[in-house]
Amino acid sequence: MWSTDPSRSVDGNGLLPRVEPRKTRIGLVAGGLGAYWPQFPDLLPQLQASARRVSERFSAMDCEVVDVGFISDAQEGAAAAEKLRVADCDLIVGFLTTYMTASMLVPVAQRSGAPVLLLNLQPSESMDHATFDTGAWLAYCGACPLPEMANAFERCGIDFRSVSGYLEDERAWARIDRWIRAAGVRAAFRHGRHGLLGHLYPGMMDVITDPTLVSAQLGGHVEILEIDDLRVLVEKVTEAETEQRMKVAREIFTLDDSVVEDDFRWGATVSVALDRLVEDFALDTLAYYHRGLDGETHERVAAGMILGASLLTARGVPAAGEYELRTSLAMLVMDKLGGGGSFTELQALNFRDNVVEMGHDGPAHLAISSDKPLLRGLGVYHGKRGWGVSVEFDVKHGPVTACGLGQRRDGSFNLIASEGTVVPGPLLQIGNTTSRVDFGCDPGEWTDAWSGSGVAHHWALGTGHRAKDLAAVADLLRLDLTVVNP
Repeated sequence: MWSTDPSRSVDGNGLLPRVEPRKTRIGLVAGGLGAYWPQFPDLLPQLQASARRVSERFSAMDCEVVDVGFISDAQEGAAAAEKLRVADCDLIVGFLTTYMTASMLVPVAQRSGAPVLLLNLQPSESMDHATFDTGAWLAYCGACPLPEMANAFERCGIDFRSVSGYLEDERAWARIDRWIRAAGVRAAFRHGRHGLLGHLYPGMMDVITDPTLVSAQLGGHVEILEIDDLRVLVEKVTEAETEQRMKVAREIFTLDDSVVEDDFRWGATVSVALDRLVEDFALDTLAYYHRGLDGETHERVAAGMILGASLLTARGVPAAGEYELRTSLAMLVMDKLGGGGSFTELQALNFRDNVVEMGHDGPAHLAISSDKPLLRGLGVYHGKRGWGVSVEFDVKHGPVTACGLGQRRDGSFNLIASEGTVVPGPLLQIGNTTSRVDFGCDPGEWTDAWSGSGVAHHWALGTGHRAKDLAAVADLLRLDLTVVNP
């Protein structure tokens, strides 16, 4: 199975490195009621050991952990709250090791402004009832304060979520990991810079997005770019840089006989310039479209972006054509969840095989390809001006999720998702990313339900069933989630 390997670096025979943004920052505080410590001398050391174990598990995840230690009363809770406020965390985790009062954690939640996850992880699956005394029982009493926290948080207007289990309970840690990854999506939006290059594709009313609403509802910043921002960079690319990018591309792609050498060279040149554009403007995503005219420079620049945009997408900077800002953001969601996320739309319905055929020309997420992706030469880009090379592959067979970022009549964004399975079968060979998706129902019924959800005609397609992950993302972003399962 072909895949991109983020651990490999750029060299003569290597792949381009993944672009790694700021790590997800997790604030961790553990605690218990200090009145117990003089009564049960063995209790606090046991609870602190459990807290260290939780901190170790978090540190092993792909995140930065701000561990403010163990608190025993409201005063220590207030001090921890101030440390976490300054730390600017993406998620606050409160570990309830035993009973503790709500006054110890409410300030932490109030001052940080970050979403809160409460953990109730007892030392093991169950108590040893025959030998346990009160002190031993209290180490298993993290469930006791959870309803108290819930009630106090509700009355204080604080949203929270919780995970209950035991210290080495992998089911519980899988749920915790889901919240960590969702916090990573929230962080990507809070700190994100999203490039919008060129102009709208004429007539596509569904893809129009107000950049201010992105900042207002999701956070981050939308940077408006001109096609000349990229043109100037293209003109500065050296022949040696182009040759190096062509060498890298030959390792990543299979070149079809239809590829014209000059078009391939031009795509490689634009690819180098795109990398510099992303670096110059510190972009985390890019949506673009420029029509151009009669083969002039701007048309050629816009038509040469597919190779470079696909490489950027595979490296963690989602790029979408047709000025599709919301879809580039949906692609970012799927990428952060580990599912890739490729620019996608409907192609046709196959009622004989009971599948929905979907895909798109232009940029694609190479990591979700079932095999080494193909570069195909196209004499025309359908519906667009220009010509050149395009990416073609079949999405990995197995579970997938379609994810769109919708927008309602009141301007609010919402997430829309549907889980299916990519199955083998005949595909078009026209320079598109394509897939045959079985949604477990009549293709026509699914298409009606999917369209009726309010999704636009583009979305992100990623590997794995991600509806539960997307539910966590929607929770932290305070978005509604619609799951389409006809």
